[in-house]
Amino acid sequence: MSRSLRPETRPDLRPAVAAALAEAVAADTIADEARGFPGWIAGFRGRALAQGIAPGVFDRAFEGVTFQADVIRRDRNQSEFVKPIWDYLDSAVSESRVQNGRAALAQYGAVLARIEARYGVDEEIVAAIWGMETSYGSYRGSAPIVDSLATLAYDGRRAAFFETQLVDALKIIQAGDTDARHMTGSWAGAMGHTQFMPSSYLAHAVDFTGDGRRDIWSDDPTDALASTAAYLAHFGWTRGQPWGVEVQLPRGFDHRLADRSVTHLPSDWARMGVRDMNGRAVRDYGRAAILLPAGARGTAFMIFDNFRVIERYNPADAYVIGVGHLADRLKGGGPILGGWPRDDQVLASAERKELQERLTRAGYDTKGVDGRIGPDTVSALRAYQSAVGLVPDGYASMAVLRRLR
Repeated sequence: MSRSLRPETRPDLRPAVAAALAEAVAADTIADEARGFPGWIAGFRGRALAQGIAPGVFDRAFEGVTFQADVIRRDRNQSEFVKPIWDYLDSAVSESRVQNGRAALAQYGAVLARIEARYGVDEEIVAAIWGMETSYGSYRGSAPIVDSLATLAYDGRRAAFFETQLVDALKIIQAGDTDARHMTGSWAGAMGHTQFMPSSYLAHAVDFTGDGRRDIWSDDPTDALASTAAYLAHFGWTRGQPWGVEVQLPRGFDHRLADRSVTHLPSDWARMGVRDMNGRAVRDYGRAAILLPAGARGTAFMIFDNFRVIERYNPADAYVIGVGHLADRLKGGGPILGGWPRDDQVLASAERKELQERLTRAGYDTKGVDGRIGPDTVSALRAYQSAVGLVPDGYASMAVLRRLR
């Protein structure tokens, strides 16, 4: 026999009910939107043919293509919260990923050595991107790319971008590198071992095996790894230069100098007291900037031009540091020694927008309110921090938002 719960102990079901209702409404909305998909395909066919896609290629590629409601749900429900960089790196450069990477280097060492000799890109960097993107080929994605891109192009949120990617995917199929059935990848359209979008594939993929196809989808990762090296080489990879070096800042360091626009030779930084974690001056690999991805309380890096090259693959600082640090670990380097402000509460999207609004109202214009902490917001934030006596590190923290409130 069960007893009724007292009012104060009854679970509040309202949030769960509201969430379920919202999900049901969203599902109905997506279902309604899907009804126009066949008509969209008919219209897109003409646009694709006008760009050189043969009718037969189009019709074979679109045979059986269906609207992917799950792709729309995933695109619309990407988390508004940004994972803290320390949590991201804990996962991205975990011990298991390092060990698996060393095993992959042992297995494909000869291939990677030839790729490095051809393109001048460190084999560990190529392997690190492979590890970050698909865990060394273990999770390449099984979504049908034509279906996913067609769904995203039809949806309209970024229609022009995804329609361009879809036409490029059809060009790949038309060239004979693969067919629609074998063109699989992530729900958002990235393909193969190192997750190329179709436009990047067309511009940079290579046939390193010499079999007449640029095959980034098969179990053999050779073409995908070489294509990644070719991509980085195209954007200016400097052989022998690190992506970055973890450094320690001197007491009293002017944090306004920790800005991507402020560059000096490492020897000049050393004269200002910026040294590596062993207390030595960093070698003069080229001009470098100081990066504080988690503000003055976090780890500091001296970053070089190769940092910007990796950014062409993915512009997030956390991703670039993850790739670079994983590559360093694959070379035998140790973990990051500096600390992170793990007690910090990371700002959600709405809070980042609020920060921008409050900064602008206080006279520190962020040049827009979009929830993205870009150079304009960092500059405005530094100016505010300087004015109120805070460390001007440009870090968007909950403490600064509370101060603005």
